[in-house]
Amino acid sequence: IVQPAFVELVRTRLAPGGYLHMATDWEAYAEHMVEVMEAAPGYRNTASAESAPYVPRPEFRPLTKFESRGEKLGHGVWDLIYAREDG
Repeated sequence: IVQPAFVELVRTRLAPGGYLHMATDWEAYAEHMVEVMEAAPGYRNTASAESAPYVPRPEFRPLTKFESRGEKLGHGVWDLIYAREDG
């Protein structure tokens, strides 16, 4: 779902400063999302320099049963939060 046309459509619907939050438990897909988002105009990654390009799981995002099980098995989850820039 995270493809250039989709993220452009989302950008046109977000208010400046609005967020696009994505999360996945598939590392290759997380890397793909980063590539798409870094190439997409009008977005800025909100990750800190220490965690970039990913953000730690925000407290507001519920921990699902599936994710909890995956954590116990040593699986990762990657969160990305991009903000729409003005303009």
